[in-house]
Amino acid sequence: MIRNSFFLFFLMVCSCNYFKPEKKAESIARVGKSYLYKSDIATLVPAGTTKEDSLLLVRDFIDRWASQKLLIEAAERNLSDAKKSEYNTLIKQYKIDLYTKAYIEEVVKRTVDTLVSQEELKKYYEENKENFRTNGTLVRLRYINVSKANPRFETIRSKFFDYSKKDKKFWETYALQCKSFAMNDTVWVDMSQVYTKLPFITPDNRDEFVIAGKRIEKTVENNVYLVKITNVIDKNQISPFEFSKPTLKEVLLNKRKLELINKFEKDITNDAIKNNDYEIYK
Repeated sequence: MIRNSFFLFFLMVCSCNYFKPEKKAESIARVGKSYLYKSDIATLVPAGTTKEDSLLLVRDFIDRWASQKLLIEAAERNLSDAKKSEYNTLIKQYKIDLYTKAYIEEVVKRTVDTLVSQEELKKYYEENKENFRTNGTLVRLRYINVSKANPRFETIRSKFFDYSKKDKKFWETYALQCKSFAMNDTVWVDMSQVYTKLPFITPDNRDEFVIAGKRIEKTVENNVYLVKITNVIDKNQISPFEFSKPTLKEVLLNKRKLELINKFEKDITNDAIKNNDYEIYK
């Protein structure tokens, strides 16, 4: 009788241990039959993180991992077979799209010619200039912000408004004495840059200042802004070629990429047909 009782107790203990999930070596958490291991969080904590912050990061990661596991298990139990089948189809298609997109991008990156000549840009611009219109006002100007106490102020002022290329050396010296400056008035800029560089010009008073040929001398505290507006293009006008160049290059490169992708897709299909790797059964 004692022997039978001992055997029954031993069997119960073994049964309990059998049904209790075994803790995996180096595991730090478990949800059902899924385990999280030390290796899964090996790179989680940045170097130099304090012990307290490290513990918070790890605990937060474990909690989120557990929540995701519990949610996916609940979803698999409770979603209908039809709904799971629908999502599995989407997952398969997403994998196909992801892999093929990544592969094609690598092929394009290695193959497409990224050099676009000035002639190509101009030709495309002339043929499609109606598609390149300004989203806002564009301005060409030059300006300096100089202290009124500067001993050469009058000379600086005179040479600024009567600008001459022969004064290049003068500006190499005295432009550096200005708080800010931009002397290249061949570059088109949008109004947002004008508002930033010349804070006395605002959307409310811009029509007073932003006029082609306008000369501006504006004192702000102890500094003087000297400005010459060279040219202005209003919103929805054909954008100048130089201003459009970055967009033109991007458009032409995208055009090349699309042409290359179409060719690549046709070539890979034709090669498969030639090699009997692709057949359509009638």
